[in-house]
Amino acid sequence: MPYIDTIPEIAALCDGADHVDVKQTVSTKSLREFIAAALSYMPGWMVALYKVRAVFVRLLGLKQDGYPGKNKVAPQDVIFTPGDMGTFFKVKGGQEDQYWIAGATEKHLSGYLAIAADPLPDGTKRFHLATIVYYHHWTGRIYFNIIRPLHHVVVWAMLRHAAR
Repeated sequence: MPYIDTIPEIAALCDGADHVDVKQTVSTKSLREFIAAALSYMPGWMVALYKVRAVFVRLLGLKQDGYPGKNKVAPQDVIFTPGDMGTFFKVKGGQEDQYWIAGATEKHLSGYLAIAADPLPDGTKRFHLATIVYYHHWTGRIYFNIIRPLHHVVVWAMLRHAAR
């Protein structure tokens, strides 16, 4: 059983989703430090991808109101209160040192990011980053399936950066 399935709030969100993928890495960081580093990661190549995305979403009749990583996040600024904005994402839930869930809803899809910290015997943590997507419209399926290969590259890069 994957670790995220042991967290009821994340397991419930995955149930019935149109797409779920989970990536993992190991780090000595706290959950707050890991989330802050992941959400703050925005190298030039990712900024360029978001600029291309802005053109693409307009072709589908959608809009782009910014992008994650635009503003740096400090660990003490990571919010766990449901309903509050955690940078680009609205916080859905979380528990200090255990997990954090946030998402964004648009007319074509809802996307959630769930990060869970699984303590290991050596004092490190295995971080699980889940992407959970629900399609609301046919444009959501088209949009996500076109960006999916780049999504995997971006998430792996965020994980590597956050783990350092």
